Amino acid sequence: MKSRPATSTHKKVVVVLSDRTTVPGYLNPARLQPTLPLDLLTADGEHRPLDMKDVRAIYFVREFTGKYEPEHKAFFSRPKLDGLWVRLTFLDHETLEGVVPNDLLALLDSGVQITPPDLNGGTVRIFVPRSALAELTVLGVVGVARRKASAPAAAQPKLFSE
Repeated sequence: MKSRPATSTHKKVVVVLSDRTTVPGYLNPARLQPTLPLDLLTADGEHRPLDMKDVRAIYFVREFTGKYEPEHKAFFSRPKLDGLWVRLTFLDHETLEGVVPNDLLALLDSGVQITPPDLNGGTVRIFVPRSALAELTVLGVVGVARRKASAPAAAQPKLFSE
């Protein structure tokens, strides 16, 4: 029986800093904490700590081609993905739309992870720390709301003995 190689926990990213400089590298997305510095493994193999307050956005990319920003920053029509359709407004008033999971606990975390409008582009996901946002607006709920099945109602009692 063949053993499968372990998948890497480090993903390809392009970190955009507040001054719009970019740093390509590898990052473990499970370690995105607002209080801890970002531990980025650069393309040269060096560990580079970055303060989360200095980060504008983290683009999870397919390849390091240089084109990390989505071609479309807004949806042309209602998105097809299930979740919350949101518009992020950065501190410099630039906007970006995306879809986040319909889980409010995830939104209250250290930042917002969105799926960008351009699904076929080079960016798979975008993480934006809360410190980089001026506003987050929910534009719509996409998909079916999933509710837990309620317990079946008890049989209605008879009014008269039948």
